[in-house]
Amino acid sequence: IKDIKLINKSLLNMLVCPVTKGKVYYNKDSNELISLSARLAFKIEDDIPVMLESEARQIDHEEYEKFKNLFLKK
Repeated sequence: IKDIKLINKSLLNMLVCPVTKGKVYYNKDSNELISLSARLAFKIEDDIPVMLESEARQIDHEEYEKFKNLFLKK
């Protein structure tokens, strides 16, 4: 089971936003990949990221600020 987690983590590190080609961040609370640059959240179903713009949900300003503070903290 540890190997599967490592593979998933490696896969997540290789993924980029399909819209902006920017970095995506994993939000464990919602089990989504967050693209700050596109302001989109991509769901993960059965451990498979659904990296389709048409399936992503928009992130509102409040969520964007929350994620920005969470993922870009210095």
